[in-house]
Amino acid sequence: MKFKIEIDKSECIGCGSCAAVCPDFFEISDDRKASLKRPGTDDLGCIKEAVDICPVDAIKVTEK
Repeated sequence: MKFKIEIDKSECIGCGSCAAVCPDFFEISDDRKASLKRPGTDDLGCIKEAVDICPVDAIKVTEK
């Protein structure tokens, strides 16, 4: 199963928690907001933790 990962930049506060727990997929970009290194995956792994730890629920994961 493939999953699509999205970040709502209007909600993101740039706290960096997603990048801390899942650096293979998330980073803090020059605009001080989270950004994706890869937009999709077939293994959620640490992405689940990043979704759960985001204080403003800015990360969305959907099935492709």
